[in-house]
Amino acid sequence: MLLPRTGDRADTTPLRTTESAADTSARHRALLELLAAEGGPVTGAALAMRFGVSRQAIVHAVAILRAVGEPIVATGRGYLLAPAAGRLPDRAVVAVRHRPEAAEDELLALVDLGVRVIDVTVEHPLYGELRGELHLASPADVRAWAQATRRSGVHLLSELTEGIHLHTLEAPSDELLGRARAVLAERGDLLDEGKSAR
Repeated sequence: MLLPRTGDRADTTPLRTTESAADTSARHRALLELLAAEGGPVTGAALAMRFGVSRQAIVHAVAILRAVGEPIVATGRGYLLAPAAGRLPDRAVVAVRHRPEAAEDELLALVDLGVRVIDVTVEHPLYGELRGELHLASPADVRAWAQATRRSGVHLLSELTEGIHLHTLEAPSDELLGRARAVLAERGDLLDEGKSAR
């Protein structure tokens, strides 16, 4: 995704590593404002192009911002800002199990309800809890994630645990989260005792 230039000095001045602390601070603010305005994931490559710097410079800037507490989340589709504390929707964690080829359908079933899929978590015998950021809120998000997964050839985290994984879900109401659980149960994805992977 390419971000349009607005003509604002803070937006058009590139991030640089050899600059004053005030310039660095202004440019970091510009990066935060840009992520806030976008409202969804923005790739490191798009940010690098937007600010006229290398991808590594963006990684460096994001690391600094995260270290001082800015709520930047790195997903497979790019960087985004977590919602402000005053606007947090209801959340639930669901345990599910299915084969890798069912992942896209599972995610589509959830976002079609208006539920946001925040992450996927598995329990690894050596490393403990492994979590991947998803932040999927629409069918377009899910399709982009699925295409990127197929294109990259990477394995899903759930393949490490015979299909067993957790999702953190967000919705405007607890009732909607209940409907999400019901849909997962109807699909046979909701984990219960004795369930085998489909």
